[in-house]
Amino acid sequence: MKLTAQHLKNVSTLSLDAERCVGCGMCLTVCPRGVLEMRDGRAKVADSDSCIECGACALNCPASALSVHPGAGCAAAVISGLLFGGDGECKCC
Repeated sequence: MKLTAQHLKNVSTLSLDAERCVGCGMCLTVCPRGVLEMRDGRAKVADSDSCIECGACALNCPASALSVHPGAGCAAAVISGLLFGGDGECKCC
């Protein structure tokens, strides 16, 4: 399920080394936001602005093709929760 709400534009630290990708699709399976997609047998970042920087993709990549550093994406999730309802916790890391 892909959630469409975006966080802050152009601040995600998500990085993909396409040459290291082995095409297993694990990153697509574990990403709670549907940020990644498969193209030509390899993962591709389809929507980096929707990344909440939880790190699930990087932690589950057997080829270490993905990296992400917690930061702005999580902060935006917390702020959005506080402004638009919810408990204001990131819940992704």
